[in-house]
Amino acid sequence: MTINYAYIIIAFAISLVFSLICTPIVVKMCNTHGIYDLPNERKVHKYSIPRLGGTLFMPSLALGVIVTLLIMYQGINQELEIGISNVMMVIGAILIYLIGIFDDLKGLKAFQKFIIQTIAALVFPLCNLMISNLHGLFGIHEIPLWIGYPLTVFIILLIVNAMNLIDGIDGLASGLAFLILGSFAYLYYNLGAYLFCLISTSLAGATLAFFFFNFYGKVGRLKTFMGDSGSLFLGYVIAYLAIKYQMSNEPIGFPYREESLLISFTLVFLPCIDVIRVAILRKLRGRSMFEADKTHIHHRIMQMGLDMHTTLGIIIALFVSISLINYGLYVGGLQTEYIIGVDLTIYTLFIWIVTLLKT
Repeated sequence: MTINYAYIIIAFAISLVFSLICTPIVVKMCNTHGIYDLPNERKVHKYSIPRLGGTLFMPSLALGVIVTLLIMYQGINQELEIGISNVMMVIGAILIYLIGIFDDLKGLKAFQKFIIQTIAALVFPLCNLMISNLHGLFGIHEIPLWIGYPLTVFIILLIVNAMNLIDGIDGLASGLAFLILGSFAYLYYNLGAYLFCLISTSLAGATLAFFFFNFYGKVGRLKTFMGDSGSLFLGYVIAYLAIKYQMSNEPIGFPYREESLLISFTLVFLPCIDVIRVAILRKLRGRSMFEADKTHIHHRIMQMGLDMHTTLGIIIALFVSISLINYGLYVGGLQTEYIIGVDLTIYTLFIWIVTLLKT
């Protein structure tokens, strides 16, 4: 079955409008019950901000996808095949979502969250949703299960925590997520994988609505943070879309596409490489990888004396630039491992320059 762009617009609009309507209600509830993200020496914001804006991501996504599917299949004598892998993904996403809410309300230690994230990540290889082919990276194609299983879990944990930790200034996590999800919507549409296109589109609608309140909302009125319930859920869904896209083992995956691994890598590279750099830096300094500090990319840029809005623009420009460079290099025939090397060089030079220029 093929779908036209109207259904994609419907899914996006449902999620967007639902989030726009419900976010003020969530903000009011947070104000009533005192559910705030409080400022401290590590955080950028200076005021207490309602922190449950991201709780709307999951219901907005579900509403957009379900309503659109019902419209699509109305009057069509065809059953919608959901599949065990999608069911398990929903279970894992619910687990991540609930633990995020609990952390926002009660608080959890970083190691406790990590354990639960690992349990949710194990859902992927158990459903054969995993990295099983490196698509020629370093001359390697198919990899054995004993490598693919732990590699998949590691990548999921990396993406989930990368989206969580990059959520440090207004609009950054939601802005990057919107670009990533929009890209996956386009890619999945071209593959004819319309369910995944609708998932990407619906969540993109929710992140755009959140961006409006987070970036433009006034303190004490409608401004809100997504909290762990939002950032962890975003990371989990993006990890699912990224791993699913690079799979080529039909019927679970898609036909072999040489570029699929590079595309997934490109879309999650910036937040992931930043969290890897910060983790290594903390270990070199003899500190716990889970200990919060002010060494992330947005902190480094703001230490140059720039405000949050300018910092956001710079990081978004860096993300888009790396994506376009990777596309150009791939079309030009450069091998994936060299493209990755170029990305690492660009990122390293960028961090080195902003560190030198910090005030």
